[in-house]
Amino acid sequence: MAQPQISLKRQQELQQQYTNYKNNLQQLAQRIGDIEQDAEEHKLVLETLDSLPADRKCFRMINGVLVERVVKDVMPALKTNSEGLKKVLEELVKQYKKSQDEMEKWKVGVAFDNCKGKHADDILLIEEEQNSGCAAMKRRPRQN
Repeated sequence: MAQPQISLKRQQELQQQYTNYKNNLQQLAQRIGDIEQDAEEHKLVLETLDSLPADRKCFRMINGVLVERVVKDVMPALKTNSEGLKKVLEELVKQYKKSQDEMEKWKVGVAFDNCKGKHADDILLIEEEQNSGCAAMKRRPRQN
């Protein structure tokens, strides 16, 4: 039986969709990494300032300007910023997982479409057949 062939235009569309999913995941991962780094820096500064006297002079960068403050004035703002970073990080991780799940569902859908419904009842596990453009559907062993 002949394997179903995908038109060149369809292949390009699928490649573009795949690239979009991957780029979106990379952007989210980059933002997560940046936020994690900022959160770690805030943690280190808070730990350092925590052991200092409240009236000790310190410096803080605000909108690119270095300003002189005292520890007791800086600590609340740093704690608020740190908590905000943690919340943003949690949201980004959720968004990343959601995007990853969407991509996996899309992959399964594309594999199913490419096989023209072959073994439709057995779409539980997809393995790529070597040297073919169609994914083989195999039944996943039942778990008791």
